[in-house]
Amino acid sequence: MNFIDTHTHLYLKDFDLDIDEEIKKSIALGIKEFYLPSIDSSYTNRMIKIKSKYPNEIRLMIGLHPTHINDNYMIEINHVKKMLEEMKFSAVGEIGIDLYWNKKNLKNQINVFIQQIEIALLNKLPIVIHCRDAFDEVYKVLLNFKKDNLFGIFHCFTGTKEEAEKIIDLNFKLGIGGVVTFKNGGIDKFLNQIPLTSIVLETDAPYLAPHPYRGKRNKSSYLKIIADKIAKIYDLPLEKIADQTTTNARSVFKF
Repeated sequence: MNFIDTHTHLYLKDFDLDIDEEIKKSIALGIKEFYLPSIDSSYTNRMIKIKSKYPNEIRLMIGLHPTHINDNYMIEINHVKKMLEEMKFSAVGEIGIDLYWNKKNLKNQINVFIQQIEIALLNKLPIVIHCRDAFDEVYKVLLNFKKDNLFGIFHCFTGTKEEAEKIIDLNFKLGIGGVVTFKNGGIDKFLNQIPLTSIVLETDAPYLAPHPYRGKRNKSSYLKIIADKIAKIYDLPLEKIADQTTTNARSVFKF
């Protein structure tokens, strides 16, 4: 029984002291692949370093996170392009729009989001979307690419059933993480009405740890807690959740 963590920041300093232990523990639990989303160019070397140590388990994305967009964003965009020329990446991500932290630079966020979508399409790669307090804005951008075979994952989905259906209709999987275990998370109320073929598992470690570790450092090894909760929601064996979500993830990530 194997699992894939489709979104984990194992390269952050939060894991400097126990990264080897954490990866080994996760693998022992059946979590065999880890997809690492990019934040900005300052993290690229750390990502490559962990990839070189675990070449068979670690997969990398490249992209500029919306909360790290500032006036020098073209330098970051050019870094994304350069890295895609130099090595293989599994996706362009995480990219998108975040209006929780900053509503003033919406225009730049949209511009950068569109540019990175175009980079993904040019390289025939999926995108991994970060969306916080910005569903309508993200959806409006995605609609413009509906005919372009754009695909990917809507990371950390916490929206409504109607929003889930809209995203799935645009050829995206829903990234389901620790929020599904929260008492007032909301998505557990309707998730079993969403086809299991449309979801993938993620932790977003070190953030958003599932219950009973909420508020503490999240770990990829906690992915099984999320899978257990989803198995209960769908009233299916854990093995079925593992098999289907792994198939779903591999349908998105070609590398």
